[in-house]
Amino acid sequence: MMLKEEVGMLRQVPLFSGIEPAKLKLLAFTSDRVSYRDGQDLFRQGDEGDAAYVILSGEADIIVDSDAGPITVAHVEPNSIVGEIAILCDVSRTATVRARGPVETLRIRKDHFLRMLREFPEMTIEIVRVLANRLSSTTAELAEAKSNHH
Repeated sequence: MMLKEEVGMLRQVPLFSGIEPAKLKLLAFTSDRVSYRDGQDLFRQGDEGDAAYVILSGEADIIVDSDAGPITVAHVEPNSIVGEIAILCDVSRTATVRARGPVETLRIRKDHFLRMLREFPEMTIEIVRVLANRLSSTTAELAEAKSNHH
């Protein structure tokens, strides 16, 4: 895929929509394209968080290990970002992300990702929004799982 195409894809990602094309070009250039097959893990809960992933195409499940066994807490679609929590909070992966069918991603290394956040405050605001939404849905899922478990 050409860089121009990749920049076009990044522009579709809400997180990057406010960023000028020249800067997105740099991001695309410094990131790696990684493909996954159905059922493959992008990363596993407990791993060290060394990168964030933008889902370019395909879908994935976010799975959390609980006392009741693995729970799928969310489902990610194209143009979403996963793996940013471990980078921002400097913690190990809080969930496993597993490809549901073939998935194309852009893997953004931790240092590049943090530099982008420093340069683009609007990106930071968007991430806070994503995290807040994710937190409320995860909390709801876990509460439901608990009540079903008893």
